[in-house]
Amino acid sequence: MTLPAVNNAIGNAAASGFSSTLLRWHRRHGRHDLPWQGAVGPYRIWVAEIMLQQTQVATVIPYFQRFVCSFPDIATLAAAPLDTVLEHWAGLGYYARARNLHRAAEVLERDHGGSIPRELDQLLTLPGIGRSTAGAILSFAFGQRQPVLDGNVKRVLARCFAVAGDPGMAPVNRKLWQLASVLLPSTGRRTASHNQAMMDLGAGVCTRTSPACGRCPLATRCCARALGLVQAYPGRRRRLARPLRQTMLLLLIDPVGRVLLEQRPAAGIWGGLWSLPECSVDASVREWCQTTYGVSGTVLAPWPSLRHGFTHFVLEIHPQPVRVSARATGRMQSDQRLWYKPGTMPGRGLAAPVKRLLQQLENSV
Repeated sequence: MTLPAVNNAIGNAAASGFSSTLLRWHRRHGRHDLPWQGAVGPYRIWVAEIMLQQTQVATVIPYFQRFVCSFPDIATLAAAPLDTVLEHWAGLGYYARARNLHRAAEVLERDHGGSIPRELDQLLTLPGIGRSTAGAILSFAFGQRQPVLDGNVKRVLARCFAVAGDPGMAPVNRKLWQLASVLLPSTGRRTASHNQAMMDLGAGVCTRTSPACGRCPLATRCCARALGLVQAYPGRRRRLARPLRQTMLLLLIDPVGRVLLEQRPAAGIWGGLWSLPECSVDASVREWCQTTYGVSGTVLAPWPSLRHGFTHFVLEIHPQPVRVSARATGRMQSDQRLWYKPGTMPGRGLAAPVKRLLQQLENSV
């Protein structure tokens, strides 16, 4: 079956029990004990869905458990300092999600009586919530008949119905949304199970590489498998090599072993997190310290560089330790700067490479 036959396949699959086949499989093989499943309320489902954006379940679980322990409801999250929220998010990546979650909690407290709205259009106005996340919240929390279209679901649908092209392209995305909507069960209660089953199937069986077609409940109706082209779906845009960027992070160390941390701007990489002072790799470190802080320091031997990958580029970090005098520490501290003793609890969100460098500093003393 090829793409022109997909419209017929939609009706045929729905009529021939696509969802009931999927649900039977899910009752035996699906995930039923995740910490955001069951009667946990819409708040926990919302937090989980934000964390699960671009992040696998196994990675999310310990972060989710710590997060909801510290921020058990919308009011607590809205009242918390952003620094504290980012500290709980540190290491999970994509920090805009944490900032959006915090901003959305403030909006919910101010405009929605501290409750998550049940209307799709209202959910979509909240920071960090797109159509798929909104569908998941409404489906899992409120039993509404709303589709979900995360990466796992896109892959299952693209293969089962041989939907050609990159799902990131608007025409392909519209076709996948059409499929996701038509295939839903008629009742909201079963919709939640259907959506979870689709995600579980994509995560554990219809995987991006080495899909286990022999274990798939949809194998006999999978167009890509019938064509012998499972790996061709979904289509992928040509990946360009990520450019390499370089920066220098300074470990400004005072006589008692403390190191200077600075809060990064809200926009950009590691937005709102605490990091080490940053300067160009071509800069004279001594002159930069004098110009930026009005202090002189003793430049020590540089540490080996390390690399940290982002979605669109790779950052090569050149750590440079510098000894500064006790007289300099007072003038260098401000609301956006603090002196941190390695090995203690910073009480701030730290970028992952900065954590590694601080651990290295702690181990070297």
